[in-house]
Amino acid sequence: MQEQTFSLSAAESPAVERAAFIRRTYGHLAGALLAFTVIEFYLVNAPFAKKMAMNMISGYSWLMVLGAFMVVGYIADRLARTQTSEGIQYLGLGLFVVAEAVIFLPLLYIAKEYSTPGIIPTAGLMTLLLVGGLTATVFITKKDFSFLSGILSIGFFVALGFILCSIIFGFSLGLVFSCALVALAAGSVLYTTSNILHHYHPSQHVAASLALFSAVALMFWYILQILITFAGDD
Repeated sequence: MQEQTFSLSAAESPAVERAAFIRRTYGHLAGALLAFTVIEFYLVNAPFAKKMAMNMISGYSWLMVLGAFMVVGYIADRLARTQTSEGIQYLGLGLFVVAEAVIFLPLLYIAKEYSTPGIIPTAGLMTLLLVGGLTATVFITKKDFSFLSGILSIGFFVALGFILCSIIFGFSLGLVFSCALVALAAGSVLYTTSNILHHYHPSQHVAASLALFSAVALMFWYILQILITFAGDD
């Protein structure tokens, strides 16, 4: 099958086409979040949940899990961005949702079993409210946040370095790191939402929803980490 070429971005497309692209993108994001919730609910409550969660974070296992997640995430993103088949795009999005659900298992299991009741829904609500505010900021101001690309790239590489060092040398990253990653995730939401308005092609709704889902998941992870830390201090 011959690959299609992208000519106009959503911003340059007719208003009707642009609006349809935005609806499809956020509809797919909602679907991805729902699928993530269903898969995670099953995993956290499964009979093997504790054993699987503990095996994932024991010793250097977490390092291998992170490495596998990065590889799967890269493949999923490439599939979601393909121009040849919409089915392959959905395969990429589905693969990424499953990968996120698996890597979240240890954190959510610990939150469910050892932290304050209701902490997971609270983190989810806080995440959605923050993402909603950031999204509204982009849509209201129509500002192009593509200048954040370099800052986010450097920030994520530095964060990855700290995470790897914490695993290898066995130290805790702490509350300040979690707050910094929430800020980084917020920047990613701004950047991706801006790209949806200004740079994505109207047929790239699957890739756009994957990018947004990734940013939302990252924010949820570290907001939950912060809440667990505060709950542990009580």
